[in-house]
Amino acid sequence: MEMNVHPLILSVKVAGIATVIVFIVGVSMAFLLARRSFIGKSVIESLFLLPLVLPPTVVGFGLLVLFGKNGWIGKWLIDWFDIQIVFTWVGAVIASVVVAFPLMYQAASAAFQTLDEKLEQAARTMGASEWKVFWTVSFPLAWPGVLAGLVLSFARALGEFGATLMIAGYIPGQTDTLPIAIYFAAEAGQMEQATGWVIIIIALGFSAMMWLNWWGRRNMRRFAQRER
Repeated sequence: MEMNVHPLILSVKVAGIATVIVFIVGVSMAFLLARRSFIGKSVIESLFLLPLVLPPTVVGFGLLVLFGKNGWIGKWLIDWFDIQIVFTWVGAVIASVVVAFPLMYQAASAAFQTLDEKLEQAARTMGASEWKVFWTVSFPLAWPGVLAGLVLSFARALGEFGATLMIAGYIPGQTDTLPIAIYFAAEAGQMEQATGWVIIIIALGFSAMMWLNWWGRRNMRRFAQRER
């Protein structure tokens, strides 16, 4: 059986765009909140991490409420810009962003919290602006943790199913990401095609985890050598 490559291309496209968005927003939020204490911080962080514990269908339902034709955001987008989110690949990107964001935020937050503030302060005393301190000191030092969150976020976005199905649906050639294509191929009895997609998505996820583990061990060895 000839395999349609569209689900693979679409999945990589959706996961790639979602990962870029998650990276920008997740790192920004993690840096802003990592070392600050204020009333309501735990509430904000709990909201950030909520998609980790909610069923994907609940996340998808929430997105439908927001981005549906009569939703708070969806109605505004349609009325003012004639843009529909539901049943489009953009909806799949939004679903992937929501479910992958907690992983990026958690990893980046942990990375920024473990930084030595004395190094940042030293840069400030030398006249560096906060923007320069971030790009030359904070971000490079936090990069290992941020990169781990980046890889995990991409893998999570690639495998997103429940929320994506709720907001993007299944439209062959338009919203059929790999997980959705697997589900409907199995439902239609096309087990050979479903098996092919399963092998591909397992290979992608396994490769990402193997690389992350290898990279982590390599950096631990380098750190141990510097400490000697």
